Amino acid sequence: MSVKKIYLIRHGQTDFNVRGIVQGSGVDSSLNEAGRRQAARFFAAYRHIPFDKVYTSVLRRTHESVHDFLALGLRHEQHAGLNEISWGTREGTRITAEEDEEYFGVLQQWRAGQTSARLEGGESPDDVAARQRPVIELLTSRPEEETVLVCMHGRAMRVILCQMLGYPLSQMDSFEHHNLCLYQLDYTGSMFTVRNFLDVRHLQETHV
Repeated sequence: MSVKKIYLIRHGQTDFNVRGIVQGSGVDSSLNEAGRRQAARFFAAYRHIPFDKVYTSVLRRTHESVHDFLALGLRHEQHAGLNEISWGTREGTRITAEEDEEYFGVLQQWRAGQTSARLEGGESPDDVAARQRPVIELLTSRPEEETVLVCMHGRAMRVILCQMLGYPLSQMDSFEHHNLCLYQLDYTGSMFTVRNFLDVRHLQETHV
């Protein structure tokens, strides 16, 4: 098969991002003004790419981030498997190191390889990886879709990059992310490789 090109982006900024409030899969927020500018800049930089399909989570912040591409009439699929991790009872709350030892304790457990750990009522990285696998199978089993755009969420993006690139989930923090950042991957039919790592050049003013 020919090389499949995957453009993987995180959604644009929301007010929750600015305020340090955990969204997860249970808070269906919209982009703020800055997030809409980020989406417009990404579109301006990549509208020339002949995407065969756009994949998003079911949450509106991903749909809004690729709105201009969908307005071109590109085919679109949304999958709950691409949703952000569920942070359980902590969703919708502001978390800092001083305020929530439990939250940061779970992050430490993940880094130590205890990726089945979760916050109360939430998901573990193992849970997220399991629901992502059918979506990865879709992406890799459709040779007619040579170039795809995937919009998802920060923590979930770290998990899916680990899965695609063969890293243990304990290493997911190696994959940094920013609002509307881009990872570009190639899939050869047997393996993924990264062509572009944490690219934010499109967010510069010169692209508008």
